[in-house]
Amino acid sequence: MDIPVYLFAGFLDGGKTTFINGVLQDGFALRDRTLLLCCEEGAEEYDPKVLKNVTVVNVEEEAELTPAFLKQLEKKHRPRQVMIEFNGMWSLGRLYQEGLPDNWVLYQIMTMVEAATFDVYAKNLGQMMMEKLTNADLIVFNRCTEALRDSLRQRNLKMVNRRANIYLEYGDGSSEDYADDTVCPFDLDQDIISIPDDDFGVWYVDVMEHPERYEGKVIRAKTVVCHLPQYPDNVILGRFAMTCCEADITFLGLVAEGDGFGAYENRSWADVTGVIRLEHHKAYEGQDGPVLHATALTPTDKPAQEVLTF
Repeated sequence: MDIPVYLFAGFLDGGKTTFINGVLQDGFALRDRTLLLCCEEGAEEYDPKVLKNVTVVNVEEEAELTPAFLKQLEKKHRPRQVMIEFNGMWSLGRLYQEGLPDNWVLYQIMTMVEAATFDVYAKNLGQMMMEKLTNADLIVFNRCTEALRDSLRQRNLKMVNRRANIYLEYGDGSSEDYADDTVCPFDLDQDIISIPDDDFGVWYVDVMEHPERYEGKVIRAKTVVCHLPQYPDNVILGRFAMTCCEADITFLGLVAEGDGFGAYENRSWADVTGVIRLEHHKAYEGQDGPVLHATALTPTDKPAQEVLTF
């Protein structure tokens, strides 16, 4: 029988225990026997009122998380579901590859982050922070303020993980969606929408999440031209971006076509103007996506900041 696993990730004092208490208070474990693996001891404790159908097992060392050990726990406690409060300094990759029995299915990863310490962890433990963000299905920034909210939104964290739901949790218990989808970050009434060099990442997220906004719009941007063998009839235009550290550099690209791209070497820079059309293309994994039909191309120098940061 498959056993669903719900994993709560994040660094110490990020709010994992508080979040788990809230989940259990909402009745998550009322019907099904639940095994809760506690891999980290923080300031908060589990509420005994919500542990009636929950068995808590403390895991002191990362090396303990082996399929054999977890199968022993399964045999002893017969859980129908498992919750793991994961240690922030342990590797999620190791857990995926070596830690779980075959019938333990990772259903959801929820990452808790204390908003005030996010920058510190991102700068000093960038790869560990990125692992927790990029793999998450849900990300919650706890103890947020208006100033921290604005700072987090300026970092454009949807670039890190576009599929995750991201929420900002405030001290009074209220919360809001990280992405304000009602507001377009660009003036769409211009004849030509010129994308500033430093705002290419902001535009990229917006056009990928709301491509309908840009249907028929004329865009101008300074981009890298990439020729990829898997798309011989098109080029990919975009920019390289670094989210937390150099190890996390990725390419933000969209499909383009038009005369003249053949004269550009791979990864050369061009000032491109063109019309956005929503079209079916395999680069968008079977979905309609933005395709830029270039009307003007000009060679250009790379911008002062070649790699975008967030």
